[in-house]
Amino acid sequence: MTKPERQSRARETKQENPPSTRLVVRIASSKDDLSALPRQVKASFGSRLFELQHGVTPLDMKPLTRFGTGVYELRQSFDRNAYRMVHVVNLTKALYVLHAFMKKSKSGIGLPKPDAKLIAVRLQRARQLDAED
Repeated sequence: MTKPERQSRARETKQENPPSTRLVVRIASSKDDLSALPRQVKASFGSRLFELQHGVTPLDMKPLTRFGTGVYELRQSFDRNAYRMVHVVNLTKALYVLHAFMKKSKSGIGLPKPDAKLIAVRLQRARQLDAED
């Protein structure tokens, strides 16, 4: 088989089995939270969110076990600041983005309490939305 034939066959295979794409739902002001981040951070989170939509797990996803299974954060460092995006992957209807923020914690690696409370409330809302018909 020649190279053009292999490439043609590869294209045909890709068209026959398109990857499934999960819907992304941004809870409350999480879209505005993301929009407020620096351009480079938005681009990084956006590309990793795209991977998640297509079933690819980013290598740097960290589970947030305090909220139960399926809640993860993506981390990004930029300009000496730490940024986080928290999302839920184990709900059936969609991939839910709960919160995006610049981490300002003075207590080390822990999640700031106001952000943790906000995530808990938005997680409850995501679960309600996922359970609706």
